[in-house]
Amino acid sequence: MMRKLIITAALTGSLPTKEQNPNVPITPDEIAQDALACYNAGAAVVHIHARNAEGKNCHDTAVFQEIHDKIKALAPELIVQLSTGGRAGMNFESRRGCLFVNPEMASLSTGSVNFPTSVYENSPTLITQLAEMMHERHIMPEIEVFDTSMVAPAVELKKKGLIDGPLYLNFVMGMRNVQPANIGQLSHLLTMIPDDALWSISGVGANQVTTMLLGLAAGGNVRVGLEDNLYQTKGVPASNVSLVERVARIAKDVGREIASPAEAREILGL
Repeated sequence: MMRKLIITAALTGSLPTKEQNPNVPITPDEIAQDALACYNAGAAVVHIHARNAEGKNCHDTAVFQEIHDKIKALAPELIVQLSTGGRAGMNFESRRGCLFVNPEMASLSTGSVNFPTSVYENSPTLITQLAEMMHERHIMPEIEVFDTSMVAPAVELKKKGLIDGPLYLNFVMGMRNVQPANIGQLSHLLTMIPDDALWSISGVGANQVTTMLLGLAAGGNVRVGLEDNLYQTKGVPASNVSLVERVARIAKDVGREIASPAEAREILGL
């Protein structure tokens, strides 16, 4: 039997704006309210970026702390995963900001890649620094895999003892210049990871539907949300809760049971 499905909701990201979709949560209160709604719809994990007073992406520890505390006040069972993504600053001193909050999980990219308009740079030194800090603080990393070259460094972190629990990878697919969102690419990635590794899958834009279906069928976990995709269908704005509800509905229809936060903790070894 397949493991229960862990649904992650990526609520806001670095780039989406209310002008693009009025449902994008920006303030800590908006993010916390969306987290609660997604929890009630079936999400076990929320992936969080912080925005400053101007609505711009930031690595401010105080903002991350406020968001974290407000989510936990509304939905204490939820697993909160904070982002170390680099759009608000590429160096270690900036990107470690969320780790001082001591969330249960944090994202960690294990390689560099060309985004559509910029280089997302993750040097070996930076990767090790972030992994060491997560390890010291007992924060579980979710490895963000934008291309196949990011798998081997993640496996190496596990071999070095910088990841205590299972290796957990999120395959990000369908962004321009990075890996495609198709069954061939997923199959190839799955041949590269250890047998005991766990994985999730997320797709950018319309590819979110493709990756959701692949994850459900192949026994993986699924990430959805406005960070990656602003539309329910072509031209129809989505909300975070509507995207979670769609996964939960289809999972029920095909017989994939959904993991509660407590069950997700057990699966992930938190």
